[in-house]
Amino acid sequence: MERIIKPVYWTSRAIKDLEKVTRFNATLHGFKKAIVIATELRETTEILENSNFKEIGAVDEDFVHLKYEYRKLIHHHCKITYREGKTKIYINRVFDTRQNPNKNK
Repeated sequence: MERIIKPVYWTSRAIKDLEKVTRFNATLHGFKKAIVIATELRETTEILENSNFKEIGAVDEDFVHLKYEYRKLIHHHCKITYREGKTKIYINRVFDTRQNPNKNK
């Protein structure tokens, strides 16, 4: 059976998280490097649109109490949390692990 390729969809929360991570990185590395990192984070999620997609990344233990199974991708110091929906792959959160872990709830 041929696997359906699902598009990646960034939730409004994930977009806000990416903006926060970009501002955080701008203070550490400058604006240009922060934009490069943000672009790389967006590009990292493209692997999820692959027709061979099969639960890439580990289960995100911070989200096991929720209804869906959430998985995580790691890129640089960032954790990208996503879940597979019926028609889309939802990017739910982006978190720079150098920040306060309580912000990742």
